[in-house]
Amino acid sequence: MMRCHRFRYESPATLREACARMTDAGGEAMLLAGGTDLVPNMKRRQQVPPTIISLRRIPELRETRITDGRIWIGAMTTLASLTTNPDVRNRHPALFKAAAQVATPHLRNMGTLGGNLCLDTRCNYYDQNYEWRKAINFCMKKEGEICWVAPGSPRCWAVSSTDTAPALMALGAQVEVAGVDGERCLPVSELYREDGIEYLSKKRDEILTRVLLPVPVAGEFSTYWKLRRRGSFDFPVLSVAAWIRRDGDGIVEAARLVLGSIASRPLLAPASSILVGSALSEEVIQAVAEEASSLARPLDNTDFSLGWRKKSAHHLIQGALRELRGDNPRELGPIARRAAELVPVF
Repeated sequence: MMRCHRFRYESPATLREACARMTDAGGEAMLLAGGTDLVPNMKRRQQVPPTIISLRRIPELRETRITDGRIWIGAMTTLASLTTNPDVRNRHPALFKAAAQVATPHLRNMGTLGGNLCLDTRCNYYDQNYEWRKAINFCMKKEGEICWVAPGSPRCWAVSSTDTAPALMALGAQVEVAGVDGERCLPVSELYREDGIEYLSKKRDEILTRVLLPVPVAGEFSTYWKLRRRGSFDFPVLSVAAWIRRDGDGIVEAARLVLGSIASRPLLAPASSILVGSALSEEVIQAVAEEASSLARPLDNTDFSLGWRKKSAHHLIQGALRELRGDNPRELGPIARRAAELVPVF
């Protein structure tokens, strides 16, 4: 049985107190939200913080409200709560579908929105127990000096496997982070770096407090597609989040397409230049899929073969856009149909 190392546990009652304790720890403390990612990592000795600061007793981090034309969702809101929130379910299907496909019901009851956004990057050579990693002389992400995915690379190529981040990026959401110097907002897209080790742009002593979603207007549609080996529990090996706004004639006025689990951060695809001003015709969908799938350059760091994962990107992008057009995703080709079979229809 794997057990956590010895650590100091603190449970502040206010956000101000939590920020102060994080600053006092000098960047060595880690935050505990639902614990569904951090605790297993601690058991595998991937992360061994001397101090754990729990956010469970801070009520403002669980609040959800509509203010100033935006939906404010506290970072400690559980993923299960998101799937039962009518504002999320009816207005932002991409976020709803992303939250609904994270892990299993038990883990969604514990896991939080903020925790999923800050999810540690993953890799076949990193997500192993201590003895396994020691046997290969560790890797750059923890204790070693080499990236076993790309041995000649000076950086770590661990993959971002968060489900909610691509959906929120597609929806144009922002996050609020707090520190001892106050609070600041930034787009979700600016929260991430293309670095498997330092994958978050927020400071180590800052706390992600809430997510700010715009209230949608007429003509907006969104969706989220996820590819994984099993229909539950597994992390994505490829994900596609899409958002469009169409006028009364069906012409796309604005669009965002985000690919997840193909790099150390979610990637915004160059889709708007093709989509905007066009109807979702088959020719347009094919052109977008061809251009956007070029971002997928799989490495040996997650499940499935490299060539198949790259091929799947093209099909999943097509499937997501056809769903936004109104097609039945289960009537598509074999790869897209496999992904659609794992996508809950509500």
